Order: sequence, then structure tokens, then C-alpha cells
Amino acid sequence: MTEQVKKVFQKIEQLPEKEQEEIAKLILEELSWEQTFAITQNQLANLASEATREYRSGKTKKDW
Repeated sequence: MTEQVKKVFQKIEQLPEKEQEEIAKLILEELSWEQTFAITQNQLANLASEATREYRSGKTKKDW
């Protein structure tokens, strides 16, 4: 664990339990999002390629 992370945890330990729980929830959600985003990179790239192909072949139209 880095020194910076240790400092953060020390500060969190000084907070009331409710605030500690809220911070823990935020951190876990962020880590979950990062993992999900990393896993879906290929899927997102495939969707972008498909959308580009559809646009270039005239299968899409502007709505604005």
C-alpha cells in the first residue's frame, strides 16, 4: 500500500462510522466501474465500428 493511500485510510478512520461507510461505498462503486469499463473495451470498439460502417453505407440519418 502506498503512503498516500495509508494517509487516506488514516483520515477515513477518524470520521464517523456512517461517513466511513459512504466513502467505502463510493470507492467500491468506482472500482467496479473501472473493472466493468476495462472488460467492455472490445465490445465498445465493436459497436463503434459497426456504427461507423452503418453511417458510411447510408443506413443512418441525422435527427437534428
